[in-house]
Amino acid sequence: MRIAAVLHDRCQNRKCNKECLKFCPLVRTGVECITFNERGKPIISEALCQGCGICVNKCQFEAIKIIGLADELKGEMVHQYGENTFRLYRLPVPKKGIITGILGPNGIGKTTAIKLLSGIEVPNLGRYEKPPSKEEVLQRFAGMEIYDHLKALYSGNVRVSMKPQYVDKLPQSVKGVVRDLLGKVQERMNIEEAAKLFELTEVLDRELTKLSGGELQRLAVAATIMKEADIYFFDEPTSYLDIYQRVRIARIIKDLSVNKQVIVIEHDLAILDYLADNVNIVYGSEGAYGVFTLPRQVRTAINVYLDGYLPEENIRFRDRPIEFFSSPPRAEWNTPDLVEFDSVEKDLGGFKLTIGRGAVKIGESVGIVGPNATGKTTFVKMLAGVFKPDKGELHSTLKVSYKPQYISPDGEGTVRDILFAHAYETVNSGFFEGEVLNPLGIKHLMEKDIRTLSGGELQRVAITMCLASEADMYLFDEPSAYLDSNQRMNAARTIRRMMEKTGKSGMIVDHDIYFIDMVSDSMMVFGGDPGHHGIGEGPLDMREGMNKFLSAVDITFRRDADTNRPRINKTDSRLDREQKSKGEYYYSS
Repeated sequence: MRIAAVLHDRCQNRKCNKECLKFCPLVRTGVECITFNERGKPIISEALCQGCGICVNKCQFEAIKIIGLADELKGEMVHQYGENTFRLYRLPVPKKGIITGILGPNGIGKTTAIKLLSGIEVPNLGRYEKPPSKEEVLQRFAGMEIYDHLKALYSGNVRVSMKPQYVDKLPQSVKGVVRDLLGKVQERMNIEEAAKLFELTEVLDRELTKLSGGELQRLAVAATIMKEADIYFFDEPTSYLDIYQRVRIARIIKDLSVNKQVIVIEHDLAILDYLADNVNIVYGSEGAYGVFTLPRQVRTAINVYLDGYLPEENIRFRDRPIEFFSSPPRAEWNTPDLVEFDSVEKDLGGFKLTIGRGAVKIGESVGIVGPNATGKTTFVKMLAGVFKPDKGELHSTLKVSYKPQYISPDGEGTVRDILFAHAYETVNSGFFEGEVLNPLGIKHLMEKDIRTLSGGELQRVAITMCLASEADMYLFDEPSAYLDSNQRMNAARTIRRMMEKTGKSGMIVDHDIYFIDMVSDSMMVFGGDPGHHGIGEGPLDMREGMNKFLSAVDITFRRDADTNRPRINKTDSRLDREQKSKGEYYYSS
């Protein structure tokens, strides 16, 4: 079976010579295999296309995909948006008392599946011009596991509660203060109970427009869980949250699932591993198609995802596996100090930051962890020269490149224009293309207007611009935000590899443990009283730093025997109790 997909956001029909049409062998013989719609975008006849791939190779913007799929998928299409557009195959099945995780990259149908399962949209079975009725959909799935869920859903016997993906859009759709929103959903608990459980007490009377990303996320999860429902959907419930809050939210969702059906989309693999019971992997091609696999036990699913190969389906969806390695102890670093700091303090009026004595060595990558509002960003800004310390000194004359926490489109023009104006020689080099542009998928964004980029696309461009600058130290503030799990691993690997190959130092603030584990040689740990007084320690070696950090979170990690990836131990499990008794909160082997 062959499908054709045209990615309209990539297609720059005003900047090309319609090479897809001119070089198509069938068109040259008089067969209308390719035509154009009223917007000038190509329409490819899948019935006529022979799959030669010439149009794919000739399109300079890589806007065309011709893909051969297994014939078994022919009768398993669930939804298609239009001609030559994205199509989804199969659906996950929610089960009572089990948390079902969904794992896969962005753009291959995870959110679409949730909309179909929640009743927001009805599967069209590929009949986008004349969609089927609900009765026809049920007839199509008769005898299948998903039938019972859809029948109960369409008959109105299932109550659904869903947390949307983009919580930053919440203030646009809901007006008023936090208390007003929570007051509308007081079913399973009242406002005061929810505020205490989700740490929203201090913001109950605050306007939604004045909430931070983390506060909006906790509010959205609270509103979802407060509703009385049979099935709960959580689309990326931990974005914007620090590791403390992520673990807390995961525990709340686990408690909820005891007698409910729960489906979770999550890109933080450590949290997904801790949270889910079974996981459906989604593979496919961004913007073209997505296929849901059968559920696997969570450990097996994540290991398969990291390996990039589905043994039962005999399908490889990634060129090479993602590998984890135990970081070498900091004692092996014999290079000179790049920057030293000694009892540094900064008072921002209402918040005070205190940093103990420490030093970052040349070529060292330092991960920075800790709760939100404890001064991590403030410290990074002091290194970047945005702030000056009130007490103590940063003994350094280093040149820094800084990627801030909150990013927004800066300037006008395409991504190519912005990058070339920023650092033409670096961006245009073969080394940078191979080490940064290709792994981060920037090539496909080059002709896009910088103002039209999504959060994940903007994040990848910001990381690229940071790495393109000539500097002694590279500072990254939450580089994994907005990225899917695959992009996070690629970004971590890219930053790590660039530091190693250029001999430069890096400091990386992030809340994703997998990301920190992959990118760091050592760690700085922040604590104190969030919002009032932050205290920073380090850099410490990985084991010491993680032990200090995780003991405060009250979770323990072990290494997976097959992949060497960090795994959160189940609370009060044998390993959890043993490691806590030894003071080994990171991994014991």
